[in-house]
Amino acid sequence: MGIFVFTKKETTLKTVFAKNTVFPVFETLSKYSPEDTDITYIDVTGLTGPDLKKALKQLKKSCKDTPWGIIDPKGSIKDAAGLFFMGASDYLGPDFFKKPKRIHPGRIKAMSLWRRNASGAIERSGTENSLKPANGKAGAGLPVTGIKFPSASVFPGWKKMKTGKSVPFYLLYCSLQGEKKLETCLDKKDIAHVHNRFIHYLDNIFDEGGGLLWMDSGKDCLFLLPPRINSAHAAVKACIRMIVSAPLITLETLAIRIPVNFIFTLHYGSINYKPPGRTGTIVSDAVNFVFHMGTRKAEPGRLAISGELPDNTIPQSLEDCFISAGEFEGRKIWHTKRFSYIKHWL
Repeated sequence: MGIFVFTKKETTLKTVFAKNTVFPVFETLSKYSPEDTDITYIDVTGLTGPDLKKALKQLKKSCKDTPWGIIDPKGSIKDAAGLFFMGASDYLGPDFFKKPKRIHPGRIKAMSLWRRNASGAIERSGTENSLKPANGKAGAGLPVTGIKFPSASVFPGWKKMKTGKSVPFYLLYCSLQGEKKLETCLDKKDIAHVHNRFIHYLDNIFDEGGGLLWMDSGKDCLFLLPPRINSAHAAVKACIRMIVSAPLITLETLAIRIPVNFIFTLHYGSINYKPPGRTGTIVSDAVNFVFHMGTRKAEPGRLAISGELPDNTIPQSLEDCFISAGEFEGRKIWHTKRFSYIKHWL
């Protein structure tokens, strides 16, 4: 196995990678052809717009099914998780370079295992758990609820929301779960740090859809999302990206080496709105149900949804990712197929 790093600043990265790492001339990327066991990185520092897209396209073409990663000290790539849909196996972003350090061998091993297993993960999940569409159309297994999105005037924006007003919202429950309880692996101080990093990350990714961190227990949390189709689509895509990218986010963002994944549950219902921090004890069937579904029914590594969402909540391109999960508390439940990969890290 060889590690190859394409960069225009070789000196800077020599302290990061092992001594036997090869640093080919950046301009030779188009002629590069790695062996099956090789690992490749490309440093995108200084690349913008068309040059960045061209380099990523060439990297994917050259590496094919072998593992490759991105080095991005300046954070030039805004949608880092999106790289994994292209086939990336690792991302070394600004957080990694905050303190000078050498890349850990365990990370290289995890990267290789990720690539080896991810290429067949969706295919396996389809053969193990797929539902046969009733009419041959994508997403035929998802419910048609007849629930429509309310008029735009129903939600005036978070700053203009009136306390006590009843408004329908998407409720998104989020939590972390590992193979073992975090309490058995980390002390209370470390768990608090991990949770804060988790919340900060969620706050950033759900911001695109107008998500609001509404409740935070210190162990799990609840976001409110506006009752709009673009908000629903942004949140669903963000959740699936996080699930697929769990090993990277765990190492890079949460800064722990314990295999964990995310629990997401999405429900829809009306609540009497109160601002974050002043929610107190809210009597709400929608709030109770989404918490119950998240803590008692949902599984790590899946996005679970109730059967009471407005039609078209799930982007059409992702509808076939969902399968039936039976019923819970009298409501039908669907969840995403499992994106499986080996998670035994050093």
